[in-house]
Amino acid sequence: MSSGSSNYKFKRRQTQRPEKEGVRTTLYDIIFEADTRAGRWFDIGLLVAILASITIVSLETVPAYQEKQRLMSIFWVTEWILTILFTLEYFLRLACVRHPIKYAFSFWGLIDLLSILPSYLTLLVGESTRSFVILRSVRLLRVFRVLKLWRMMNEADELSAAVWAARNKIVVFLAVVLVAVTISGTLMYHIETLMSGNQGTESDFTSIPQAMYWAIVTMTTVGYGDVVPLTSAGKIISAALILLGYSLIIVPSTFVSAEIMQRKRVPTSARCHQCDAGEQREDATYCYRCGIRLDGGSRDT
Repeated sequence: MSSGSSNYKFKRRQTQRPEKEGVRTTLYDIIFEADTRAGRWFDIGLLVAILASITIVSLETVPAYQEKQRLMSIFWVTEWILTILFTLEYFLRLACVRHPIKYAFSFWGLIDLLSILPSYLTLLVGESTRSFVILRSVRLLRVFRVLKLWRMMNEADELSAAVWAARNKIVVFLAVVLVAVTISGTLMYHIETLMSGNQGTESDFTSIPQAMYWAIVTMTTVGYGDVVPLTSAGKIISAALILLGYSLIIVPSTFVSAEIMQRKRVPTSARCHQCDAGEQREDATYCYRCGIRLDGGSRDT
């Protein structure tokens, strides 16, 4: 485990773990920590319950199942059993932490609360809020802690840093795309409206916003087919826009990839004696340009 992850866990234990050893401390270790056997099984059981709740809520919306009263009754009872268990779990979390109010207004505390509120709201306002129980799916993010995947957050931080470093290029790219969408949408609206009217057919391009929507769908090569050009000129513009979309779709990923590679290659005092290339990686053994050993050795074959 990395030092950053260890420091984070130590800090969290110091701020929320009860000061005195006892039942609250034991309960805290089981509910909030996955290092112990009991804590790991608790989290796995919680994830299974969340998946079961999401599955039940989803199946309740299937028309074929809604006609079967007995099956719907089973779903209803099972959902309320899970809701009671989630409610008990929520209050146990509040009971075992050192600062209950702080946890209640934290990210996970709010998610836990929002996951049980819709079920109780159905008792007051009816079934219209029942589908919001699907918010429990957000709690599945706890799988990162169960499977000890928080160490992968370092890679996520590196990716977000690369995106932020390339933000100016991405903004310029999006501005170019927006201009292309506006021009092509406006052009298509006038062409299709004018030429379709002359041919006695009704155009799908009823407004410039509708035409801009078509341009976005076409440029991203999605092609829903709900709005299509009917004229020859419109089809030519559509084909050009599709080709433009294919050429532009890889641009943002190129920006981010370049930033990631630039961050991995850090300037050092070492230079390649063969090709004189600098900016080698700190942990590099071979030159990134010619492949020769940086310590003066010969190139491997």
